[in-house]
Amino acid sequence: MGIQKSIGEFFALDIGTTALRVVELSHSGQGWNLKHYAVKPIEARLSESTAEADKHNLAQAISEVVATSGVRTKNVAIGVPSSKMFASVVEVPNVPKAELSATIKYQAENYVPMKPDEAKIDWAVIGESATDRQKIEVLVASVLNSFTEARLDMLEELGFNVVAIEPDALAVTRALLPDGVQDGRLVVDMGDSSTDLVLTLGSVPRLIRSVPIGFSTLVKSAKQNLNIEEQQAHQLLLKFGVSPDKLEGQLARSVDNSLEQLLAEVQKSLKFFATKYPGVGIGAILSSGYSASLPGMVDLISQKSGVVSQAATPWQHVNVPAGEQANLAPLSSQFAVAVGLAERIGV
Repeated sequence: MGIQKSIGEFFALDIGTTALRVVELSHSGQGWNLKHYAVKPIEARLSESTAEADKHNLAQAISEVVATSGVRTKNVAIGVPSSKMFASVVEVPNVPKAELSATIKYQAENYVPMKPDEAKIDWAVIGESATDRQKIEVLVASVLNSFTEARLDMLEELGFNVVAIEPDALAVTRALLPDGVQDGRLVVDMGDSSTDLVLTLGSVPRLIRSVPIGFSTLVKSAKQNLNIEEQQAHQLLLKFGVSPDKLEGQLARSVDNSLEQLLAEVQKSLKFFATKYPGVGIGAILSSGYSASLPGMVDLISQKSGVVSQAATPWQHVNVPAGEQANLAPLSSQFAVAVGLAERIGV
């Protein structure tokens, strides 16, 4: 979805809240192979700021991380964070493509909370309706023009050619879903400021939601409830996570309210799936980002949801050189967006 050009080699660029990540893959008969990668921490404000100095610093950081990676191609695929886009799965009559395109364009304001002249609206047919054979399900996504234009301008000024723009949630799902999956899955991808929830059936997203609770939310809760410095809260959560048997349970209790809100949204999403697709089970919850890396988080999700949860690896489809495996292991859960973007076929 979004800008898409048929082109050869390209690399993926994930402009995250606190880090930039670059991944370039090659494809062969044995699957995907890792060619280049790099990660560079950035100040949290840079990816969102419109100040000229911050935009300059972000552009410089992008140039540096690409150079560090060893990537040679100028073609790049980028992601769109959930905070900058809206996606919804809608049911529409099964009509010819030209008529379908006109229908979606005409009814766009009913599907997305953005004005057509202020946003880029794209769509893709994802399958037949589960309840009405005369209808199909269509994923409709919209991104503010102001965001895409700013990203395109910055990257083109750096000499890059943007060949694809895709919602982060779709890229994450591509990287994390096992091959040949037929049942339902729930992807829980916690970032710094929010958590993406993506329900899939087979290999296709059926619900995409963003919950405004992320790692920084937990840090603030721990800081306030334990009366400690923010940096200390940050370090404690990374080390001990939400395990109730660590630090006499004080750290886990300090973030309990925030986690309860997040887990309530997880339950709500599971109930939605059960109602819309009766008889189809959720085979597993795939945790990514901080929901995979924070100690105790995977177990907590399993316990509260009643569904087996596992820390999913975005590198499952990728042959990683033996010499890089140890370097990537501690960073694995951070690369889901970049790997998913890099795994696009035909860009």
